[in-house]
Amino acid sequence: MLAVLRCVMMRDLILAVRRLSDVLTTLFFFVIVVSLFPLGVGPEIEVLRMIAPGVVWVAAILASMLALGRLFENDYRDGTLEQLLLSPQPLSLLVLGKVMAHWAVTGVPLVLVAPLLGMQFGMSAQGIGVLLISLILGTPAISLIGAVGAALTLGVRGGGVLVSLLVLPLYIPVLIFGAGAVEASVSGLGAEAHLSLLGAILVLALCFAPWAAAAALRISLD
Repeated sequence: MLAVLRCVMMRDLILAVRRLSDVLTTLFFFVIVVSLFPLGVGPEIEVLRMIAPGVVWVAAILASMLALGRLFENDYRDGTLEQLLLSPQPLSLLVLGKVMAHWAVTGVPLVLVAPLLGMQFGMSAQGIGVLLISLILGTPAISLIGAVGAALTLGVRGGGVLVSLLVLPLYIPVLIFGAGAVEASVSGLGAEAHLSLLGAILVLALCFAPWAAAAALRISLD
C-alpha cells in the first residue's frame, strides 16, 4: 500500500511540475492578497501586527481553494479516475495520495513564503515561528477537507462556486485556531492549546476525509 501511495503522489507531482503555471498562480495569488492589505489599511505598524495572523490565514485558505478544482477534475476528464475506482487498492488510500500531492504543490509553497509576508507586517520572530507551525498543521487539514468538497461537486456545472459554499464553513475552526495561535503567542498567553486543537483537527481529517472523499467520488461517478 505504501508503494501505491508513493506512485500516486509521484504521478500527481510530475503532472503538477508539467503544469507549473497552475502552481505559480496559487502562490502569486497568496502573495498579492496578503500584500494588498498594508496598502489598504495604512502604514501603522501596530495595526498591521494585529491583523497579520488573520490576513495570512484567510489568504492561505483562499489560495488553497483555487487549486481544489484541479484535484480530481483532470483525472475525471481523461478517464483516469474511473481506472482508480477499478483498482484493487482501497480508493481512500489513492485519494490520500492525491491529497498529499495537492498539499505538496499548494500548501508547502504557502508555508515557505508566509514568514517573508509576516515580516512585511512587522511580526516578531516568535509570532512568525508560531505562524509557520500553525500553517504546517493547518494547510494539510485544508487540503483534506477540500478534497471532500471537490469530490462532491465533481462534474457539476458551476462546481467551483458550489465547492466554496461547501468547504468554507468547514474551514472556520482551522482559521480560528490557526490565527488564534499566533495572537495568543504574541500576547503572552501561549499557543500550545490552539496548536493542539489544530493537530487534533488534522488527525480527524486524516482519519475521515479520505474515506468521505472516496465515497463522494463513487457517488459522483455513478
